[in-house]
Amino acid sequence: MGKPLPDGFVFGASTASYQIEGSPTADGKGPSIWDTFTHTPDTILGGDTGDVACDHYRRHREDVELMRGLGLDGYRFSIAWPRVQPTGRGPVNVGGLDFYDRLVDDLLAAGIAPMATLYHWDLPQGLQDDGGWLARDIAGWFADYTAIVAERLVDRVAHWAPVNEPNVVTMLGHALGEHAPGLSLMYDALPVAHHTNLAHGRAVQVLREAGARSIGCATNHAPMWPDSDRPEDVAAADLFDQLWNRLHADPMLLGRYPDDLVALLPVEEGDLETIAQPLDFYGVNYYNPMQVRAGTGDLPFDQCEIPGRATTEFGWPVVPEGLTELLVQLKERYPDLPPVHVTENGCSWSPIEDQFRIDYLDAHLDAVADAVAAGVDVRGYWTWSLLDNFEWAEGYSQRFGLVHVDFDTQTRTPRSSYDWFAQRIRESRA
Repeated sequence: MGKPLPDGFVFGASTASYQIEGSPTADGKGPSIWDTFTHTPDTILGGDTGDVACDHYRRHREDVELMRGLGLDGYRFSIAWPRVQPTGRGPVNVGGLDFYDRLVDDLLAAGIAPMATLYHWDLPQGLQDDGGWLARDIAGWFADYTAIVAERLVDRVAHWAPVNEPNVVTMLGHALGEHAPGLSLMYDALPVAHHTNLAHGRAVQVLREAGARSIGCATNHAPMWPDSDRPEDVAAADLFDQLWNRLHADPMLLGRYPDDLVALLPVEEGDLETIAQPLDFYGVNYYNPMQVRAGTGDLPFDQCEIPGRATTEFGWPVVPEGLTELLVQLKERYPDLPPVHVTENGCSWSPIEDQFRIDYLDAHLDAVADAVAAGVDVRGYWTWSLLDNFEWAEGYSQRFGLVHVDFDTQTRTPRSSYDWFAQRIRESRA
């Protein structure tokens, strides 16, 4: 049995729409930027697409039963904007919205509290054609979409997270071109960061007005470790910390941007007040620290390996104490930090008998307990992921699920970690 966690601690699992749903045109759904990107040659490992993925759109009741078997308190899923508005604007696509209505009802019937993410990267292609996240108008489009979803679901969804990992949207999607929409704009991608922040703020306002009870975020964070004590490496790590960790957290929680970046952002009067809406929880997605040194190429920083660490099949280092460090750092940086949920944490490991994942999850839950002991108000842990899924640019080569998915037959097989996680949940309630 691991270290004790607070009474009422929430155990959940997380997924994302494009990664599991499949059915890219069912019931009137429009194309997303990921539909376009995955069908562009030489973008995805193995030429994989999310056209079928886990077929969750047709098999969601089977997946809810898997959640029931785990004894989950909560399930974090995302809503595909182009299912609700096929081009991102205009009339509601009732058939698509009905799917999420059924999913929420089935979760509640299973005793599982829904957490809805409004945007987990699958932007309607129609909005991308009109500028996407580079267009300031997208904050208004997102607010309109939020209002549609809230009108249908706000009475039953327990928690809301408007935008998943806006830093990844900015950097991998628009600065480096590794994710959809595949733009390599480097520093010219920074308006995306501001517009995702602005969209977050507008969505919080809409949800609050609609009566949402618990609104937060789901932001990727990583401790930044200089590769040495050389001043240039320390400076590089600080800059990357501003770009990765503070570019979104500072305006949300402090109402201002980092001093080194504010001049590069298209901030207009009133924007920061819109972004800094009061939150009921702060969602943290954590996988590993990043070790950084002064850049040798086009960027002023390079990421380098953390030596002496076991790695996942993705090659990511396993550093549980980095989660404790991060949570304590957030509390120190943001004195008014809301209660925290770890909205994603997990590892890629493929065997059915996956002791490696069990050890990983056990150590990271203990790291959460250490942060709680250090005074951080952590209320929940939502592992990534319930199912093996389409892992973005890596296609189906990386497997994060408590449940193994055979993508040819769609057979679900719970891994050893599934049984272990269920036991950990039961023990926490004893």
